[in-house]
Amino acid sequence: MPPVSRSASQPDLTALFATVQAHFQDVIVPLWQGPGWNAELALPYEALDAGHQPLPPQRYRAMACARQLYLFSSLIGQVPGAEERAAALFRSLQQHFHDAEHGGWFYSINPQGAPLDHRKDLYTHAFILFACAHYWDKVREPLVESVLNAVLEVVAQRFATGDGLYEACLERNWSSLNTGPLQNPLMHLAEAFLATLSVREDLAVQRVLVELCTAMQKRFIDPQHGVLMEKPLGAVDNWFEPGHQFEWYFLLESSPLLRGSRLHASLERAFAYTEQLGVDQSSGAVRAMLTLDGQSKDGTQRIWAQAEYLRALTLRPDSEAPVLRQLQALQQRSLHAGGWHECRDESGEVSRQDMPSTTPYHLATCYRGLADYLG
Repeated sequence: MPPVSRSASQPDLTALFATVQAHFQDVIVPLWQGPGWNAELALPYEALDAGHQPLPPQRYRAMACARQLYLFSSLIGQVPGAEERAAALFRSLQQHFHDAEHGGWFYSINPQGAPLDHRKDLYTHAFILFACAHYWDKVREPLVESVLNAVLEVVAQRFATGDGLYEACLERNWSSLNTGPLQNPLMHLAEAFLATLSVREDLAVQRVLVELCTAMQKRFIDPQHGVLMEKPLGAVDNWFEPGHQFEWYFLLESSPLLRGSRLHASLERAFAYTEQLGVDQSSGAVRAMLTLDGQSKDGTQRIWAQAEYLRALTLRPDSEAPVLRQLQALQQRSLHAGGWHECRDESGEVSRQDMPSTTPYHLATCYRGLADYLG
């Protein structure tokens, strides 16, 4: 990892980060301890409106439950009630979403708690693995590790395609939906494998993670620009997302195992190109979707992409001025006294009033990266 430069702006950055962290713990986290919590089902509502009222529930997703399990696991010892909330979320994952008949975990349940979307998707299973790794690290309960092991087994036996990649989605009984591999679930699987390796030695996980990254380089990296496409190379109507480029870059750069891999070299090479095409230099806004030649496919500016860009910048050389600038942009454009703005449109106007239960995960991982940077 390159040495981090320090300058006179360090106190400014430290003070600003303290303010943003306080906003997270004093404003955002309590939303999900109070109005965002359905005590009857012991699950987070999918989203709150601008007045902190739950949007009428249409569904509850296992992935959202898992992201909140990560959130409260990360806050154990820092926020009162975090350990109890994490325990409740872990129980709910098993109670509401585990498929006792076919194994694995359902995508969603309906507002009454019955299975809604029965499919088994890799994105969900990756987040369950990610959350269980972090939760087990904090509590070291055998049941948590047994669930972690069960997810690893399901991923290996059901989703793996034999070439280092994994199917994006399967039927409830594991029959094929012919989705093939997709970038985003695979990225979060890599993140989950890294989380597992951060809490225990596991040579099997290390091996499949390296195989996954080798296959990503072969099947998803555009050879001309080095950017990582959302669908395998040659797929119709393909695109890339700057937010995911930055997210992958952070995962690879922060891992001693993956730093120096061919995939890491591609993302390193593509970083400036992604910034040039995908980041508005005046506002710091990150564009959602681009074609390979840099045409905007979706100009929405999402808070998660802002957070991933900021986190990636903490691992760049001579990063202090860009990190400070981007943290200021996140605070001024995305955070407000009552929570956060999920999206702005292409012209910078707030385009969504709701606050999804899944977003605090991105802020928590971003702030963790910033804390490591400043530490």
